[in-house]
Amino acid sequence: MKLRTMLSLAAAAALLAAGTAHAQVKLRYAHVGVANAPQTLYADEVAKLIKERTNGRVEIQVFANSQLGGVGEMVDGVKSGAISMGHHDFASLGKILSSTAVFNTPFVYRDAAHSLRATDSRTSPALRDINQQLVEKGNMRIVGSFFQGTRQLTSKEKVLSPKDMQGKKYRGVPIKLWSSMLTGMGAVATPVEVSELATALATGLVVGQENPLPNIYNLKLYEVQKFVMLTNHMQSVLSVFINEGVYQKIPAADRKILEDVLAEVGRKTLQWDIETAAKYRKELEAKGMTFVEEKDGLDVNAFRTAVLGQVNKDFPEWGKYIEQIRAVK
Repeated sequence: MKLRTMLSLAAAAALLAAGTAHAQVKLRYAHVGVANAPQTLYADEVAKLIKERTNGRVEIQVFANSQLGGVGEMVDGVKSGAISMGHHDFASLGKILSSTAVFNTPFVYRDAAHSLRATDSRTSPALRDINQQLVEKGNMRIVGSFFQGTRQLTSKEKVLSPKDMQGKKYRGVPIKLWSSMLTGMGAVATPVEVSELATALATGLVVGQENPLPNIYNLKLYEVQKFVMLTNHMQSVLSVFINEGVYQKIPAADRKILEDVLAEVGRKTLQWDIETAAKYRKELEAKGMTFVEEKDGLDVNAFRTAVLGQVNKDFPEWGKYIEQIRAVK
């Protein structure tokens, strides 16, 4: 082969390699979190670190505050590939695979750290099994999870047990598990999108709702709610899911960076919650909200018994997964 030909081929190969090295994957990441909420900080931190650690090969554009639609539209968008990835409660994927909602089961986790270990495919047999089914049925997979606080009950009136909620309308996430949980609490479950929650409370469509303290504060629910009941009924662990076709197009090395960053920032959210829980309580109390605890007569055990009884009735097929979740060390 002539020297000139060899040099031309070498130059062409170098240009091809350079083009590959600089090939960029752009991902549209959607969620419903409002400004300054933990889930919004999480998505922004993930996007920043992934761009840095892939040297710009993977770039994430975050669309917060339901810019690309509500929960249902977001899940449908990720399934179709119109949206690359997103995050929300595991139960939001129940429309594709009903058993995914098991990871939001009330009173199932020992603590916040346990909720992350039990929702990490590297340490959770239940998630590995469910992920395989999600790929087959929904063209998506769960690639991470993070913690945004423990969910608490709020109301316009003081609540001490499920009897106090009997026959009253309480807002739930528009997902079957939330309806089951609120029914167990004695309430009439009324689905309302988070973007419409404050209005629903102000107009009396519902008398109460449940959310982590950061959400209660950032959504300004103190303007329309008086009491916070520390039921600690659900560790609010959210799933990060990605379209399977998009996932497979990301080079393996960059996929590992993506998943490592998701896990790393997920662990950070545990510390964020520790640092902010007391702050949010203080700020909510300053806004006029009254906190009700067990020492005030709140019967958390009554809520636990009633809610788990309703969940077991409505989702008997979850037994195996619940055992696996509880067994994670």
